[in-house]
Amino acid sequence: MGMDKVVADPADAVADVAAGASLAVGGFGLCGIPGVLIHALLERGAGGLRVVSNNCGVDDWGLGLLLRAGLISRMTSSYVGENKEFARQYLHGELEVELVPQGTLAERLRAGGSGIPAFYTPAGAGTWIEEGGLPWRYGTDGTVAVASPPRETRVFDGRDHLLEEGITTDFALVRAAVGDRHGNLRFHSSARNFNPLAAMAGRVTVAEVEELVEPGELAPDDIHLPGIFVQRVVPVAPGDPRAEKRVERRTVRASSEGSL
Repeated sequence: MGMDKVVADPADAVADVAAGASLAVGGFGLCGIPGVLIHALLERGAGGLRVVSNNCGVDDWGLGLLLRAGLISRMTSSYVGENKEFARQYLHGELEVELVPQGTLAERLRAGGSGIPAFYTPAGAGTWIEEGGLPWRYGTDGTVAVASPPRETRVFDGRDHLLEEGITTDFALVRAAVGDRHGNLRFHSSARNFNPLAAMAGRVTVAEVEELVEPGELAPDDIHLPGIFVQRVVPVAPGDPRAEKRVERRTVRASSEGSL
């Protein structure tokens, strides 16, 4: 492909995401999620998606939109979060869920993107993660239909460690603050979160960017993810409602009388 990786239409950017594809999706809660690309996938309607993401959005936004539409068959995440539909589908046997310690999930994505097939970590040693048997999918009768396998273990410096496999996926969807036509990306503050790691893990990575610049406008030290990891760049149109930055849980403290 040429060096210019810009794809103007989000639908075109995800047109080859087939049913049953695996996806790594950036974001943490609703922070830094690729909302425009998620909506494009929703409109495409390809089902049976196997998604790796820190969590699954909320009931009416982010990956929760794909989940509610029945397009996700498996989630690899660190927690359920604020998504009641996620919990309902899991407990009713409609969704397979692999829960992974958050740091382990991050490292599995980074390892996969770096060509490292597996690594050892002390996280999860001595728990169900090591022993196996965690319910990945329930049957309709409430029994465990698919359980996690036991982990291979090894002792380093007198401490037990588990073998964890790196993650690679067919596609990755990420959101960046700034990107150039060569796919070099810069993220804004905490919105960086899982985005670079997800981008590394995808064989085909699609990045939606809030600001598109020309090659050379991003200083080398300002690039958080080099374009070698990105195959498609989708500019976000100003004011696009699909790119809205929502707050996952808004909390307001009641002020006491007389307080400033």
